[in-house]
Amino acid sequence: MENTDITNISISEESYECSFTVDCAVFGFQEGVLKLLLVQKGIDAFKGYWLLPGGPMQENQTAEQAVENILHLLTGLKNVHQQQVHCYSSVDRHPVKRVVTICFYGIIKPENHPIVSEKHDDVKWFRIDELPKLGFDHDTLANDALNKLKSNVEEKLILGELLPEKFTLTELQELYESLMDQKLDRRNFRRKILQKGLLKKSGEKKTGVKGGPELFELTQR
Repeated sequence: MENTDITNISISEESYECSFTVDCAVFGFQEGVLKLLLVQKGIDAFKGYWLLPGGPMQENQTAEQAVENILHLLTGLKNVHQQQVHCYSSVDRHPVKRVVTICFYGIIKPENHPIVSEKHDDVKWFRIDELPKLGFDHDTLANDALNKLKSNVEEKLILGELLPEKFTLTELQELYESLMDQKLDRRNFRRKILQKGLLKKSGEKKTGVKGGPELFELTQR
């Protein structure tokens, strides 16, 4: 509804207030499969539902600091590469009170970040193609985060920890195919990806693999 009272466009002690939260879609790439990390919390309205890790932003925190703190508290994760996705402010998105959330996504290699939680079964990795129905509006948040990740990988090769520092073109193609949920022609993929100018040869070859394929790395990381 449009507000026509011009006296309400400046901040004052009487200005409307609401709670701010942060949520984070943490993606991991493991054994050729993209996964999403979800948690279960004892929230009456969505008890038993899986959610993105999230919680309230404290008075002395930035949104980025809040994400780092909440991920550590809920999952034990530290030093997660994160990107902001969007701000969600629907008036009825939370059943208790008015809550605005800022969504981020994080990208890690699960084997490098062991999960630490009070209960072993309340934090779990799910394949991106086998996600359960999420509580609140987290289906939307997770989908938007995945689309943002896809865009950043496709356009800028922002890989975070989804692949090691040095990787083969086959490994990169497997990541693309998992993200985009489609099979790609090997020759066309390699031609297009090399034309971007975002990769450089490392001068090394992958050991333990037949043919010793070349290893590449990002020109900027």
